[in-house]
Amino acid sequence: MEQCIGLNISTMQVAPDYQAEIDDAMLNFWLPKTLEHPDKYYWYTSWEIVLKSTNVSIGGIGFAGYPNEDGETQVGYMIDELQQRNGYATEALQTIVEWAFQQDEVKIIIGQTPSDNLASQATLLKNGFVADGESEERLLRFKRVKSLSL
Repeated sequence: MEQCIGLNISTMQVAPDYQAEIDDAMLNFWLPKTLEHPDKYYWYTSWEIVLKSTNVSIGGIGFAGYPNEDGETQVGYMIDELQQRNGYATEALQTIVEWAFQQDEVKIIIGQTPSDNLASQATLLKNGFVADGESEERLLRFKRVKSLSL
């Protein structure tokens, strides 16, 4: 994929549990949902996070689907272990949140993270998300509501 879109080949390092999630998402979500909703594919795919200075993918970010009837969608992201703690997730989340809130149908964006993932919690908080309890999966839940000025 990287070669097809003109990127240099990455040597991305991903923790095994996250790699399993990515593999599952590819087979059971991204591919079938983009085929099912070709006009809304951007809500059902992983957007590459590219480090411009090296033209290499250093992670991915995306949504868990088209906003529901309440205007709510969920965002998720992952950064190469060798590129973490450089602010890349914060920048990518800021960019995709700004894009999402430009869409009329989006009113709320949810982010979830394990309670021990302090870096992800900090990324959400830096992007204006607020703690909103715990999900059914026992993940910490954060939410950001679209401001009226957007």
